[in-house]
Amino acid sequence: MTISRNVLSALCPMHVALDPMGRIIGSGATLAKLQMPPLKGAYFLEAFDLYRPRGIASMEHLLSARGRKLHIRLRNQKRTQLKGVVAADGAGGAVVNMSFGISVIDAVRDYSLTSTDFAATDLAVEMLYLVEAKTAAMNSSLHLNTRLQGAKTEAERRAATDGLTGLVNRTALDQVLERLCRGGQPFALMHMDLDFFKQVNDTYGHAAGDMVLRQVAQIMRDVTRKDDTAARIGGDEFVLIFPELTNRERLAAIAERLIERIERPVIHDGRACHVSASIGITIVRSEEILPGVVLELADQALYASKRGGRAQYSFHDPRQDDGDSGGGAMLAGE
Repeated sequence: MTISRNVLSALCPMHVALDPMGRIIGSGATLAKLQMPPLKGAYFLEAFDLYRPRGIASMEHLLSARGRKLHIRLRNQKRTQLKGVVAADGAGGAVVNMSFGISVIDAVRDYSLTSTDFAATDLAVEMLYLVEAKTAAMNSSLHLNTRLQGAKTEAERRAATDGLTGLVNRTALDQVLERLCRGGQPFALMHMDLDFFKQVNDTYGHAAGDMVLRQVAQIMRDVTRKDDTAARIGGDEFVLIFPELTNRERLAAIAERLIERIERPVIHDGRACHVSASIGITIVRSEEILPGVVLELADQALYASKRGGRAQYSFHDPRQDDGDSGGGAMLAGE
């Protein structure tokens, strides 16, 4: 029984039909997509690189390999590998049916193939669907993981951030301070409290107070470096940490700048809100010290500034066991 070319193409879209001389007299439609020269009339062994079994150099040799797996490469730029099998047609010619084997995924990508380019019973189609489903599932999982990681990062950021000012909160500050003290890294800490803030709240309302706090937070961001930490730890209490900064002159200049800028009135609903700042500073020079002690020393210096008349800064060096402020309360600009 002779099989028509249409039936053969439907069942074997990657076949070539050969005459007794080994010339190609017909081929499946899929082969036309593989970026090769025209096949009809070309000799099969010249159009394709049959590299295993070795030594096949004629139609006679090809027919003698009936039933054996053929290893074939396309003679194009991509050198795509194929698997094939040859069957005699009973009239001296032959049919060589080919497939991509494990290179099918690369071939689909390289030649823009679709399911219609394969026989309906070809298991490669099912494998492609599985690969596509797996890829879709992996992409979906990656997208979900990215979203979850983003949500986790955002949750961690929120947990460490003061909602009103955007500065870090007390929890995050404690972590930074613990790390610095444990690592023995030199640093300075400023404890800052706003003067007359309660009067602003009582006179103009909490909206005005919130505006003042946000303005103070922006000033703190302006005077700090990338690696510094600016935190709001209470209603009108703030802390700044300066890693690797222990120079009194530089710290004094920062404190003076903070006080000068915070004293500028904040306008709310056409009314000027006036506050100032008292600051206590302590310097840690690589010695072992507990975080709570650092905060206590800065707090003592802060209250020295309060007692001295406010709008001032004072130093407390933890190396000074007698509790002296290292110069006492110093007026800004003195």
